[in-house]
Amino acid sequence: MPLNGVMLFTPDVFRDYRGWFMESFSEKTLQKHLGVKNKFVQENHIRSTQKGVLRGIHFQNNPVAQSKLIRCTAGQVMDYAIDLRMDSPTYLKWICVELSADNFKQIYIPKGFGHAVVSLTDISEIQYKVDSFYSKEAERSILWKDPQLAIEWPFPDEMMILSEKDLNAPLLQDSDCSFKIKEDEL
Repeated sequence: MPLNGVMLFTPDVFRDYRGWFMESFSEKTLQKHLGVKNKFVQENHIRSTQKGVLRGIHFQNNPVAQSKLIRCTAGQVMDYAIDLRMDSPTYLKWICVELSADNFKQIYIPKGFGHAVVSLTDISEIQYKVDSFYSKEAERSILWKDPQLAIEWPFPDEMMILSEKDLNAPLLQDSDCSFKIKEDEL
C-alpha cells in the first residue's frame, strides 16, 4: 500500500458446495503475516441503508487514537484512509479500497489516519475492530470536502448523504489534529 502502515489483505476463504468458511480475525495471522500487534478492545458494526451514505472523515485524537481493522459484511463500500500524521512522508495523502461481502478484503488502518466509508449499494454493513475504546472527548471529524485533502469520492456531491455532524465538521486547518509518527515507524 502506498501509505506507510496501511495494509489490505484477504483472509483464506475455504469454499465447498455448502458455501464458505473463513477466519475473519486471527491475532496470530495478523502478527505473523502482517506484523500487526494491536490488541483490539472493541468491535463496531455500521449499517447504511442508502447508496451514497458517507461516514467520515473520523478519528480519535491522542492519547486514545485508534487503529482499525475493517471489513464489509453486506453490500459494497469504498473505504478511505487519510494520512493525518504531520511528519509523515505521505501526510495528507489518501487511498481508497473497495470492500465488499463478496471480495472478503480487509483493511488495517493504524493510528494517525482519518477514516471514511461510502456505501456503494442501498444496503451495506461494515464491521471493524479498534484498539482503543470510544471516547466522546477525543472524537473528531474533518470536513469531507476539505480542499486541502482533495479526496475523490465515488459520487457527485448532491448524491452524498451525510449526518449533521459530518456536514458541519471543520476543515483540517481548523482542527486540533496533531498526529506524529516516530522515526522507527517509517
